[in-house]
Amino acid sequence: MKIETMDAYIKAEPPEAQKVLKKMRSLVNKVAPKATEKIAWGMPTFYLEGNLLTFGAFKKHMGIFPGADTILAFKKHLKGYSTSKGTIQIPYDQSIPVGLIGKIIRYRAKQNLAKAAAKKKLKPKKKIAARRAK
Repeated sequence: MKIETMDAYIKAEPPEAQKVLKKMRSLVNKVAPKATEKIAWGMPTFYLEGNLLTFGAFKKHMGIFPGADTILAFKKHLKGYSTSKGTIQIPYDQSIPVGLIGKIIRYRAKQNLAKAAAKKKLKPKKKIAARRAK
């Protein structure tokens, strides 16, 4: 069965994972209330002018996927957590570091909004371009 909503994804996981996933979802909604939810790469994903953050349940941990550049930017703050190029692992027996993850979400939101604003600035307006062509 293909999972199409964040609710369905969370409901399909074991109770231990559900608890952590719900907390993560709540945190993202609190820090980035304009972000929308979707399923991407088979996992819960928040979208705000681009992919903001993806997270998912694994056997012994929740994986958070903020992107490789974010992992590098927060490298010193992530000591004590297992990380890879673009992933942070939070074991189910540890609480979510709310302050740190909140900072990561704000960082990603700022990146996405700045990138979207830059794209809009570069996009020529059709009416102006049409006038110049005459």
